This record gives sequence, C-alpha cells and structure tokens, in this order.
Amino acid sequence: MPHHQTAAPQPNSQYATQAAYQYPSWSSSTQQQPPTRVSHEQFRAALQLVVNAGDPREYLDNFIKIGEGSTGIVCIATEKPTGKQVAVKKMNLRKQQRRELLFNEVVIMRDYHHDNVVDMYNSYLVGDELWVVMEYLAGGSLTDVVTETCMDEGQIAAVCRECLQALEFLHSNQVIHRDIKSDNILLGMDGSVKLTDFGFCAQITPEQNKRSTMVGTPYWMAPEVVTRKAYGPKVDIWSLGIMAIEMIEGEPPYLNENPLRALYLIATNGTPELQNPEKLSGTFSDFLNRCLEMDVERRGSAKELLQHPFLKVAKPLSSLTPLIVAAKEAVKNNR
Repeated sequence: MPHHQTAAPQPNSQYATQAAYQYPSWSSSTQQQPPTRVSHEQFRAALQLVVNAGDPREYLDNFIKIGEGSTGIVCIATEKPTGKQVAVKKMNLRKQQRRELLFNEVVIMRDYHHDNVVDMYNSYLVGDELWVVMEYLAGGSLTDVVTETCMDEGQIAAVCRECLQALEFLHSNQVIHRDIKSDNILLGMDGSVKLTDFGFCAQITPEQNKRSTMVGTPYWMAPEVVTRKAYGPKVDIWSLGIMAIEMIEGEPPYLNENPLRALYLIATNGTPELQNPEKLSGTFSDFLNRCLEMDVERRGSAKELLQHPFLKVAKPLSSLTPLIVAAKEAVKNNR
C-alpha cells in the first residue's frame, strides 16, 4: 500500500467498499533507504520460512474477487470440506514497494489472536504471490456504514469500545497498528467489530519503544507522525479519534484537500474542529478531546479510554446490524 505521491481514490480495504475516499496508505522512511541487495529469490526463500507448506487450492475453491488495493486483491473462497467461507488476500511479491512489510501480514496476525482482531488462519506462497487466508466478515467495512448511514452516539460508542479493546490488546503486546481508519474495521452481520490490515504495524521493544517512520493514511495521521517526531502506540488513539469524526460526519477532516495539503493542516492546526460540535453530548466531546489531544502525554491510552464514561452509553452490537444491512443495500444500488 505504500505511495509517496498523491494518489487517486481507490479501494484499499480488505473487502470491497464503494466509499469515495479510500486513499492508499503511505509509507515513507525518515532515513534514506540503502539500495536493496536482496534478490527476489532470496526474499521469497525468507518468506517461505514463515508461511505454511502446501497449496491452499487443494482445500479452497469458488474464488470470487471482492476487493482490490495497492498491495493486491481480496477474494472470498469456500473450504471444500466444510463449505465455510474465508477471505483470501493475494499479494504479488514483485509488485510491492516495500516488500518487507509483507512479513507483518503473516507474522503479526499469526501470533496475535483476539475477539476484536480478524483471525488469520494460514498463509502460503503460491508462485510469486503471498496468499493470506483469514476470517471472512460478511458485513463489509465500517466505511460503508459511515458514508451511507447515520450513526447515533450509542452505536458510535459500541464501535469505539470494540476498537479500543483491540488496541489495548495490541499495545499490551507492543504492537502499533499505524493505519486505524474505517476501511480497516470489518463488521459481521451480527454487529461484531474487528480490526484488520496489519501491513503497516510496528513491533516495538523496551529498548526501541518509539518509531519515526511516516506510515499510515494522511487524513488519519497523528501530528507527531506528520512532523516526523518519535512516536509510540498513542498514534493509534489519535487515528481512532479521527475515525470517530468519520462516524459523526461521514468523512475525516480535510478530505476535500489533497493529501499533502492535509498533512500540512494536521501539523499546523492540531486538533480538528467539528462542523457541528454543539450536537455532541458532553461525554462524547470529552472522549474525542482525549483521543485528539496534541500533547501525547495527556492523550488517553487504550486502557484509560476503556474506562471513559462515554463508553457506558454503548448500545448492544446488534444495534449495528440495521446500519450494516442499509449500507449494503445502498452500495448495491450505487453500482
């Protein structure tokens, strides 16, 4: 998904969404990258060490393409023995701008399992492609819901709580996601909420607990990422705050600006202003302010925000089902 230049909108979530604003995620290092000397064959051999042996086509069939992004395509497929549907992400090794990030797709998702994280079942090398077989969520992405429906505070609180549970789990395991946005939140038809797309995540250690690489998607980036400061897990909390604005207004701030202009505005304006702040309850406003705090030390952690009073107004996850159904219908009619 890395793109250094302004890109035209294109689908970038794991499953097909028809939203108007799916810009690819960016990746740009603060240091000049040394020329890579690892051949394609060497890289493929290294990847072979972490994937499963065998050919997934022996137990999967009925592949149907449902999405396409800058790293590859996503299909649904059926397990022959059980009839169960799974998602298969196919990524061509030769077409990756930062192919080392493919290890994230395999290793991070393989090692971490949580109710609010999309489950990865297996990964394979099929020719020059990495195939990642994972849980399929039929409700699509949160992007369709925020663009096609109106969410109330109880529904927004429910989504925020589920996302914070995923982030608390990842952050407690020293993993920063770095690309939190509605495109990367998948929904089950029962209203279950799960985080996906670990292509840009970073594993930190006590010795190296900060990063400075500029990755993510411009409109959701925290100011400290934009300004190339060392940053930690709280960049995900800022992005969650921007995603909450998506749920209120249907899109992130500065979406009408080109991505480079958006980066400038994030760096200079700091906490974005809502179009109609008076419509929010006091507890929701406070929750947003805790997420979108410029001072990283004062910004809430996932653990702290899970105790915030706003989450107490969360409706049952089943309250999301009518929105998911309505969004799917709207997307179908827009085609």
